[in-house]
Amino acid sequence: MVDTTGGAAGRRTERLELRVPTSRTQLPAVRAMTGDLAMRMDFDLDAVEDLRLAVDEASATLASVALPGTPLVAVFETGSTGLTITAWVATTAGTDVPRDGFGWAVIAALVDSVDAGPADRGDVPGGEGGEGPVATITLVKELPPPLRTPAAGDSDADLSVAR
Repeated sequence: MVDTTGGAAGRRTERLELRVPTSRTQLPAVRAMTGDLAMRMDFDLDAVEDLRLAVDEASATLASVALPGTPLVAVFETGSTGLTITAWVATTAGTDVPRDGFGWAVIAALVDSVDAGPADRGDVPGGEGGEGPVATITLVKELPPPLRTPAAGDSDADLSVAR
């Protein structure tokens, strides 16, 4: 599913949705989609790899709490400021996202912000107003601010080096 609306700064806001089985053989599709979108958005190579690793960890974390036979849903929202990825899986009532251990530390270190927890399917992107408990992780990676040319006499301006 793709939803495109007008965005600021010349970049359209787009929303893409990917549903994959929560098996080890299918989760790499989420990583591939993440990398492709990040490259198209002009993230540098380090940021692209950071996003890929963070999505790998988030997908594995969610797969560990998913109800058997249910898909992982990943909703990608690209915009002028960056990329937001909301991933979720159906769970039993009361299931929370594990936020301890090395995997969570990796996710938190690689993106600008991360949020996770239980929710209702009707409240998550791609939930289509359905009912039932889900576990969700939302990752945000911001695009770096554009380089600007300092104005004459602007001593506080950001400096850049021509490549």
